[in-house]
Amino acid sequence: MKRLKSKKIIAGIVSVAMLCSVSSIMVPGYTADAETDSDIIFATSFEGGEGIDQFSARGETEVLSESTEVASSGTSSMCVSERSESWNGPQFRLDDKCEAGVEYMVSANVKCEWYSQICLSMQFDDADGETHYSNVKQFNGDGWANFKDAKVSFTSEMTNVYIYFEAGDANTKIYIDDFELKAAPVIPIEQDIPSLSNVYSKYFKIGTAIVPSNLSSRSFMDLVNKHFNKSITLGNEMKPDSVLNKAATLEYVEENDGDDTNPQVTLSAAKSVLNYCRDNNISVRGHCLVWHSQTPDWFFKEGFKDDGDWVSEEKMIERMENYIKNVFDLVKKEYPTVDFYAWDVVNEAWTDDGSPRTAGSNNQSSGSSAWVKVFGDNSFIEYAFKFAKQYAPEGCKLYYNDYNEYMDGKLKAICKMAEDLKAKGYIDGIGMQAHLDVGFPSAGMFENALKQYAATGLDVQITELDITTDDKSAAGFEKQAKMYRAIMDAAVKYSDSVSAVVLWGVTDDTSWRASQSPLIFDSNFKAKPAYHAMIEGLEVPPEVVTTPKVTTTPTTTTKKQESTTTTTPDDKPSIAYGDINGDSHVDITDLTYLSLYLLDDMTLDEDQIKCADVNYDGDLNLPDLAHLKQYIMKDKVILGPQK
Repeated sequence: MKRLKSKKIIAGIVSVAMLCSVSSIMVPGYTADAETDSDIIFATSFEGGEGIDQFSARGETEVLSESTEVASSGTSSMCVSERSESWNGPQFRLDDKCEAGVEYMVSANVKCEWYSQICLSMQFDDADGETHYSNVKQFNGDGWANFKDAKVSFTSEMTNVYIYFEAGDANTKIYIDDFELKAAPVIPIEQDIPSLSNVYSKYFKIGTAIVPSNLSSRSFMDLVNKHFNKSITLGNEMKPDSVLNKAATLEYVEENDGDDTNPQVTLSAAKSVLNYCRDNNISVRGHCLVWHSQTPDWFFKEGFKDDGDWVSEEKMIERMENYIKNVFDLVKKEYPTVDFYAWDVVNEAWTDDGSPRTAGSNNQSSGSSAWVKVFGDNSFIEYAFKFAKQYAPEGCKLYYNDYNEYMDGKLKAICKMAEDLKAKGYIDGIGMQAHLDVGFPSAGMFENALKQYAATGLDVQITELDITTDDKSAAGFEKQAKMYRAIMDAAVKYSDSVSAVVLWGVTDDTSWRASQSPLIFDSNFKAKPAYHAMIEGLEVPPEVVTTPKVTTTPTTTTKKQESTTTTTPDDKPSIAYGDINGDSHVDITDLTYLSLYLLDDMTLDEDQIKCADVNYDGDLNLPDLAHLKQYIMKDKVILGPQK
């Protein structure tokens, strides 16, 4: 088909796209002059106190009021005073203004009276009524912190969803100005670059870690589906504090004559991601069962009470067995078709010098271990693997997982532990987290550790790979790219022993180490030099493109219509006109795809080109773009063969 490339036509394409009022269109090299009203859900600069009534206090004593003494713009801001706890602050409810399954962006200017950590956080209740908290973005300082386009979303299983600002210093006032909540744009990913998972398919699985909120970002999930469709790890939702169900546990104790040896579990927090993996036939790494961190103290206390005495070793062994059994029984019952191909049984039990952790509560003293508090040493590890081997789903391999796994003391301790467990038939592999930096460790140091782990005869997986850099220049990202390539080269070198490499996240801005840009895609969903370094020189097999199945609620800011599919005489679908990206809907994303194609900024395959010829004239040009825009705007035009 003929393609139009003149500057005049390109200008026309952009103007047509920008005139479409259904949503913002993010086209590389072009920016809309202004957001449409439908993009913005709520915005206020608090002038005259306007908008304060949309927020509520999280604590009992704090006061929300207008301040005319401190402002980042205009003459007013919202002041939060009389705080008594660090988590006290103004909260804004999302689920009564926004839709589940849709990604939004929050912006605000926030400051404290003096130097303090300031955090934008999120709270919600899961299907069991359990409340969860997470940090979205944070700053440290004493000036105005610009929370720009922080991404938030929630799933249909979540209720009582709030975002809120908190400060590390409970005594400081918090000032908020220029608050805005808007729908996030959909940005097309680079479809013309090879799938990372496909490139490495003959060596090992390539995977990533996601959380439920990621499902709401179509761009994010397009990257997951293209590059990481062989393995998913849930970032937090299968860790002990998410899986252990205190309310159900206490109810069990009451109904069973005080039996406090059988902790109850739930998969509510993990449901949306596990459903995605089930529906798209993606394998799952379970993470994790036994860990000193993100485990509630009540799990180790008499009667499962927060203020109870620490239980005996004997009782904790009973609890551990029932806990592990209950988790595995639940996944087998609720997700019988999901391939849980690996599970981190014990996580981070050794210190860098190869010693057990300090006994105590990690919730009171960071780094301490309640497991060591009860057992006195790391003898709990063997029990955990013994029970996991007994109850794990068929085909699920069991791993010990740790960070700083290249440090000599920890390396030796892990190898000795692993060999002992292997001799008893309890363990299948070792997980190297690989949270690295361009400055340390060296690639050689990491490869040496990989070599020694492989020498145990156990399987090895790189489970949480990210590589930080403080240098955001081109040279800095090239250095990061070389480090990524060196780590992947080491994995390929030992691929007979390595079965999976999992990156800990997808885009820099969603990483737990976002300030150091540790991942291979940037916040605009574009591949960084690290991605290109990882595939350079490797064979690129033919790619099979699939459309991910994600159940979400359509955003009100995007008018979405079902695709028009022509049929052959035997009623078999032929061409879904207008559905260029293959998601079974015709919407603003398809318009953007066509715009980028006509601008020579995107390639379309043969089937996509057929779908894009919406006026059915045999040419793909500006009239198709205008025709598609009319259809999306519900101007009652027909896509495909004209009747």
